[in-house]
Amino acid sequence: MKPAPDSPASPPPLTKWQVIWRNLVAVAFGGVVWGTVALEQWRDMRWLFVTDISLGIVSLALYQFRRRWPLAVALITTLFGAVSASSVGAGSLAFISLATRRRLTEIVPVSILSVVTTLTYYFVQPQPGPGGKDPWYVGLLFGIAVTAIAVAIGMYIGARRELLATLEDRAERAEREQALGVAQAQAQERNRIAREMHDVLAHRMSLVAMHAGALAYRDNLTSDEIHEAAEVIQANSHRALTDLREILGVLRDSDADDPLHRPQPTLSSLDELIEDERGAGARISLHREVSRGEDLPESIGRTAYRVIQESLTNARKHSPDTSVDVTVKGQPGAGLTVEVRNPLRVGTDSSSTPGSGFGLIGLAERATLAHGSFEQGRTADGEFRVRTWLPWPS
Repeated sequence: MKPAPDSPASPPPLTKWQVIWRNLVAVAFGGVVWGTVALEQWRDMRWLFVTDISLGIVSLALYQFRRRWPLAVALITTLFGAVSASSVGAGSLAFISLATRRRLTEIVPVSILSVVTTLTYYFVQPQPGPGGKDPWYVGLLFGIAVTAIAVAIGMYIGARRELLATLEDRAERAEREQALGVAQAQAQERNRIAREMHDVLAHRMSLVAMHAGALAYRDNLTSDEIHEAAEVIQANSHRALTDLREILGVLRDSDADDPLHRPQPTLSSLDELIEDERGAGARISLHREVSRGEDLPESIGRTAYRVIQESLTNARKHSPDTSVDVTVKGQPGAGLTVEVRNPLRVGTDSSSTPGSGFGLIGLAERATLAHGSFEQGRTADGEFRVRTWLPWPS
C-alpha cells in the first residue's frame, strides 16, 4: 500500500496538542455511541461486546495513519462501524479527513459504505429499551444524515485550506513583485544620479584643469592672479571630492544611457518651480532661511529641488485644492533642511499615500546617497509631511 499523493492544498502539519485533542474527540465520540448499547451487548451478546471494544481500539490505531493512507483508513474504519459502536468516533473523523481532499472518486464510495454500515449496525446491535427496534428506514435516514454531515464538514475544511493556501500564495507573489518594483525604482534612481554626478564632476574638473594649466604655462601672472587661481582650484577640488563621495556605490548600467535625462535644476531654480506650480493653481507658501546659498553644493541643491518637486507633485495628485507649506532652511556646517507639508483630504489613508511610492523611494535613495536623512508620513494633526536633511559642508 503506497501513500496517497498530496492534494493541491495539503493539510498543514499537526502540533502535538492538535494530535492529542483529535484523538480525545475520537475516543469520546466512540465512547458515547458505544455507551448506548454496552449494557445490552454485555447482557445479550457478550461476543459482540468484546468484538466492539477490539475493533474500536484497532480503529483508533488506524486513525493515526489517515494522512498517509486516507482512503484505505476511511474504508476500513467505516466498515468496522457495521458491528462496532466504539469505532464510530475514529471512523467519522477519518471520513471527514478524507472529505477534506474534495475528491468525489474517494468520497462517493466511502459515503455509500457509510450508509450501508449504518443500516447494518441497526440490524446487528441490540436495541436498548423495552420498545423494540424502530422501523428500518429510520436507520437508513440516520445513516444518510450522518454521512451528509461528515461530507459537508470535510468539504468545508478542505475549501478553507485551499482558500488560505491561495491567499498565502498571492501574498507571497505580491511581496516578490513589490520587492522587484522597489529594486527597479532604486536602480533607475541610482542610474539617474550617476548621470547627473558625471556632468557635475566634468564641470568641476574642467575648471580645475583650466586654472592649473594657466598656472603651468603662464609665467606672467601676478600674485593676486595666482592666488585667485589657487583658490578656484582648491574650491572646485573640494566640491568635486564631495560629489565623488556621493557617487561611490552608485552602479550605472552600461546600456542605461538615455539622452532624454539631463541634470536636474538646483535649489536656485526653486522660485521658478514655485511660480510654475502657482500658475497651475496651487496654493504654496514658501519659507526660505538659507544663508550663503551660493556655497551650497550643486548635488545637495539638486536633491533638495527634487524633494520639493516630488512633494508638490504628490500634494497636487492626492490632496488637490489644499495649501502646501514649503520650508527650506540651513547654513554651511549645520546642513540643509527641506520640509513640505500639506493637509490630507478627508478619507485619505496614510498607508496608501502617495500612489505607488516609487517617487518617495527615489527621494529616500537620493538622501541616503547624499549621507542625509529622509522622513515621510502622516502627522498627528492630519497633515502629510516630507522632511529631508542634507549635509552642507562648512
